[in-house]
Order: sequence, then C-alpha cells, then structure tokens
Amino acid sequence: MSKFTLATAQYDIGFFHQWEEFAEKLARWVTNAAQQDARLLVFPEYGSMELASLFGETVYRDLQQQLHAMQSLLPKWHDLHTELAKRHNLFILASSFPTQQNDGRFVNRAYLFGPTGLVDFQDKLMMTRFENEQWHISGGDQIKVMDTELGRIGIHICYDSEFPMIANRQVAAGADLLLVPSCTDTQAGFHRVRIGCQARALENQCYVVQSPTIGNAPWSEAVDVNTGRASVYTPVDYGFPDNGILAEGEDNQAGWVFATVDLSEIARIREQGQVFNYRDWPKQFNLNGL
Repeated sequence: MSKFTLATAQYDIGFFHQWEEFAEKLARWVTNAAQQDARLLVFPEYGSMELASLFGETVYRDLQQQLHAMQSLLPKWHDLHTELAKRHNLFILASSFPTQQNDGRFVNRAYLFGPTGLVDFQDKLMMTRFENEQWHISGGDQIKVMDTELGRIGIHICYDSEFPMIANRQVAAGADLLLVPSCTDTQAGFHRVRIGCQARALENQCYVVQSPTIGNAPWSEAVDVNTGRASVYTPVDYGFPDNGILAEGEDNQAGWVFATVDLSEIARIREQGQVFNYRDWPKQFNLNGL
C-alpha cells in the first residue's frame, strides 16, 4: 500500500484523576482519526507524561519519582494501544514513554503498534541538555527501520531530527517515511525541529511527519510548557509543494492534521527530479579541500 492517509497530532497535555479518563481521551483521538480513514497515527514525544498526574502532587512535581511511578502503568498502556490499533485496523506511533531498563537507566522510547500488535520501538538517540543534566534520561544506541504493510518507517524522536546521518542511514535501509514526535517549550525549539525535519526531507527526498505536544501544564515538572504545530514535509521538487509542506496545523490548537501520502512518488522523484539530493549524498565525502 503506497498511498494512504495519515494523521499527525497536535496533542494537548491533560490532567487525570483516574486511568479511565486517559483511556477515554486516547480512544476519542484514535476513533476520530479512524473516522477520517487514517491508516497511520502519529503522537508526540513525551505525551505520556500526562499520566504522572495520576500519582499525586508529590510524584508529578518530582522529575525522578514520576519516571519510576509511571512504570507501573506501562503494561496496561501497551494493552490499550494494542487494542485500539487492532480495533481500528491501523498503525499508532504512541507518545514516547520513558522506559526503565534492566540496569536501572531510563530511555525515551517510541512504540509503534499495528493491527497485529507491537511492531517495534525506537529509543531516542541524541539527548537534550534537559534530559542529560536534569532528568537523567539516557540515549539509545540503535538506529532502526520498521517494516509495515504501509512501507518501511524510520522514527526520529525530536532532537534526533537535527542529525542528518541518522536519517540517511534509515533511508539507505529503505525508509521513505520518517516520523518525528517532538516536545518543545519554546518557538526556537519548535523551529529547530521543524528545520531539521525539512532538511531531512530535502536531503533524502522522503516524507517527514512531525507531531508536537502543545499547551500549558503548570502542574508538571516535565512538560509544563509546550508549543508547536504538526506538519507533513516532502521533497521540494516536481509534483510536491513548492515549499515542501504538504500539510500543517495552526499553532497550539489541539487536534489532528491529516495528509495523504504516496510513497511511490519517492521513487519517482529520485529518478526524475530536478535534482538528485539522495543519489548525490555520497559525493560530498569525495571532495578535496579544507
């Protein structure tokens, strides 16, 4: 299936008193996208941190306590996403979830669920100063590409999108679609990720999908301020938008942004485009000079 509709979320951080409130919220989001015939749903980085509200102020005001407390929710969080993906026969890139490893470290992990269950996960590779210095979340060390009936998919979690070699390796492994869940608290941060996404789409002549958290959650130590807009980026060439933006939302308005993508167009543009950014990528390493 090369042509399909996807939905990328501008996701507002909520506050819950019981698990059922979150489950109802997620079900509404997924059902709404399914009613618009979306086959792939993209949620943002750290959207899962709204679940810390379930543990009370002592926990959600403490960066470390919330990470440990949330591990108790991970099994039923998995089950909920699995059930919704199966029920609606679609793929869900869930909001990234800080996940504790056997050695005690936490990684920022994005799980992809499909109609038959969990497809795979991608850990965030490059960590921001906040994650490194204050939150003590560790970076992953494996770049993945995920096989689905929609095509091969790569995932970049926020800051990862600003490093071109990661995307190039995924595209070399067959990914024509890159998903970028993000969480940024300033317009500068949002635009860094946005510029990175557009650069990756340009360099690799592929689709890139960005999904941000939005809105204020003053109760949260982790995701108190969130700004951005969801977008779908494309190559900048024949048959694609002149500005490389297929769809985008309005700043800080919760909801889905929908777009129809055709992955067969990626092969076409790499063969017939005005330029051959992806083909010419290796040539830069053969240049002489400084």
